[in-house]
Amino acid sequence: MINQEITQTTYCQRCGHEMNRKVIGGRERPICPDCGYVLFKNPVPGVGVLIEMEGGVVLIRRGHNPKKGHWALPAGFIEADESIEEAAIRECREETNLEIELVEMFHVDSFPNDPTPQSGIIIFYRAKPVGGLLKPGDDAAETQIFAPDHLPVDVAFRTHRVALARWAGLNGAVATFTAPKGEVYQLAPDLLIRQSRSDDEASILHLLQLIPANQNLSESEVLAARLRFRESTSLDVLVAELQGELIGFLVLSYVSALTGLRAWIDDIAVDPGRRRQGIGRALVEAAIQRASRRGATHLFMDTSRGNQNAQRFYRACGFEEDGVAPLHIR
Repeated sequence: MINQEITQTTYCQRCGHEMNRKVIGGRERPICPDCGYVLFKNPVPGVGVLIEMEGGVVLIRRGHNPKKGHWALPAGFIEADESIEEAAIRECREETNLEIELVEMFHVDSFPNDPTPQSGIIIFYRAKPVGGLLKPGDDAAETQIFAPDHLPVDVAFRTHRVALARWAGLNGAVATFTAPKGEVYQLAPDLLIRQSRSDDEASILHLLQLIPANQNLSESEVLAARLRFRESTSLDVLVAELQGELIGFLVLSYVSALTGLRAWIDDIAVDPGRRRQGIGRALVEAAIQRASRRGATHLFMDTSRGNQNAQRFYRACGFEEDGVAPLHIR
């Protein structure tokens, strides 16, 4: 599909001569027959922010079109003289009055077909507030904090719905939006990442023994693991649930150091029939969020314990190879 703005271009931006059209690079584009200038219409970059606050996420109600009256994440286009991070901080300040600290890059998407004047690429960050009082500004008519399981149904843009659905899924909730039929969200509506419950014990112990290093656990070692699951208050056990079935888990433990809190992934396992579906990566992402909220600055994993497939997975998640691998998260 040719961008409407391109089809309406008549005169060369360089020399003012009337433009012709020619197939260049597999697509028909405006070209100047006098100076040879070709008009390439590229997507513009934008940024959006999930500000995590009081157990929820900050949304703004849009005060102007497009999608006036709908909810959205603080977002906007990046100015030519600023970085992505600077744009994210500026947009949050302008629309929510909050000063923020970026935690991590969370999601990247594109909007080639949205009803906006310009197609683009949008980069979403997770962030936390470090100053200011929450109130609407710029083109925001209202600001509000929404819990993962109480997101509004009228979210303005597909890219925002996808990011919010993924965020909700990583926080154990299902996001339901008023959206075109067939729109698909990562981690929703079927996959949930949540805190474990006592009735997850049998499934977790079964999956625990699928980890290569644990395949020969004795009965006494399984019993010890059972007791630690029941009694330990220093562990965060996250589980992946698909249509009511527990298909994966991850264990987080914490160590206090003089320079701050450190988090460790002690065990992670996914049902063999559900591997290569992004479930392990979703568990690691949820672990990063959980550890970050607890104040940890680094997440560690002993990557030497895994087999070849596990090693590839660790590298894909950003961990180093062969030994205790740190991942900086704050």
